[in-house]
Amino acid sequence: MTMRMEHDLLGDKEISNDVYYGVQTARAKENFNITGITLSQFPTFIVSLAKVKKACALANHKLGLLAENKKNAICEACDEIIGGELHEQFIVDMIQGGAGTSINMNANEVIANKALEILGHQKGEYKIVHPNNDVNKSQSTNDAYPTAFRIALYEKIFELIDSMKILRKSFAKKADEFKDVIKMGRTQLQDAVPMTLGQEFHTYVTMIDEDIQRLLEAQQLVREMNLGATAIGTGINSHPDYAHEVELKLQEVTGRPFVTAKDLVEATQDTGAYVQISGVLKRVATKISKICNDLRLLSSGPRTGINEINLPAMQPGSSIMPGKVNPVIPEVVNQVAFQVIGTDVTITLASEGGQLQLNVFEPVIAFNLFNSINMMKNAFETLASKCVDGITANEDRCKELVLHSIGLVTALNPYIGYENSTSVAKEALDTHRSVYDIVLERELLSKEELDDIIKPENMIKPRVR
Repeated sequence: MTMRMEHDLLGDKEISNDVYYGVQTARAKENFNITGITLSQFPTFIVSLAKVKKACALANHKLGLLAENKKNAICEACDEIIGGELHEQFIVDMIQGGAGTSINMNANEVIANKALEILGHQKGEYKIVHPNNDVNKSQSTNDAYPTAFRIALYEKIFELIDSMKILRKSFAKKADEFKDVIKMGRTQLQDAVPMTLGQEFHTYVTMIDEDIQRLLEAQQLVREMNLGATAIGTGINSHPDYAHEVELKLQEVTGRPFVTAKDLVEATQDTGAYVQISGVLKRVATKISKICNDLRLLSSGPRTGINEINLPAMQPGSSIMPGKVNPVIPEVVNQVAFQVIGTDVTITLASEGGQLQLNVFEPVIAFNLFNSINMMKNAFETLASKCVDGITANEDRCKELVLHSIGLVTALNPYIGYENSTSVAKEALDTHRSVYDIVLERELLSKEELDDIIKPENMIKPRVR
């Protein structure tokens, strides 16, 4: 292994010629052995960093601040990274001190050394292409890192929405399949009134549709970026036209409608958009977890529970109880929801902890938002393919519970009156007989009238008597 000597504020350090990162990245690797989860495991973030650096190089060249050969080499290096190359060179731990400086320098050094190679020079010959002077020109970590974070977050929200659409489609298919399956609705875990299993599943479709809209609304908040702010928002060390020019170049490079904040000092310190997005993720996770609770309850049994639906059997459920099968897919999705809900607290505290002109805690915010989205995406696709798609209805069991439920009397109330309904319900409870049989015995309704009233289509929507 051949080595090269690199130098920074703290002195000299040997770096392997096999790697594209440099001295500041190497120091960060030594200093921040925190999670063991490195930037290389978040390719969308790496690609976003490369897009920011490419846009900056294009803007600097347009303003006469960067020579064409350097601009071309930097852009070519960025394009390789955008295409998926060199991602293993991004070795910094996702949680770090320094407000993301180590991640920014990891990108600057990898791009500089790749640009040097493109120009026919050796890695580390920074007098030709320098990580700070050229790749980081007109930038600070304080505007480059948040901009890349926002670009990545914007794209990750689209990925999450795609997974939610997969889950929505699965529930919609089951809602149609179960549209004629009559069952009891329940409130407070007690019998309420009849409905169809299709209506129950269509509720989940509507819930997902609403949350997709909330995500799209929250996504708009990260379209505003602070690139051009440099250190604290004043734009020091940048050209007067740079902020506008880099906005245009970023739109060109990303193909997305990112805009420069009107107040760059405010935009550099404000992390409210992350709190808002985290809150929406918590909302989505909470509601999907509630759906999983429903699926576990409705499939409970099989002999001593509700047992209105069957979940696909995925694996043996016990090391001691033969024949037991557990609802393992809803259970794992529940746990993902718990994790997402917990990380919302971390993100809130990290946002609140910012001081004066910069929030130094964006790394932990980024780590948790990306982790939450990745887990939710995987969980939702797993729930769709390994659970919802294979759900079947126990139609006879659903109908049996309706006919033997005290809740059936509510559907009869408009026909036999509240007093009679109360009396029938009490007798049914005391004698363990069905409402149906008692109504016929008392001749409160004829069999034809009763059968017409309890037809599924007559019990699940408003009806003119």
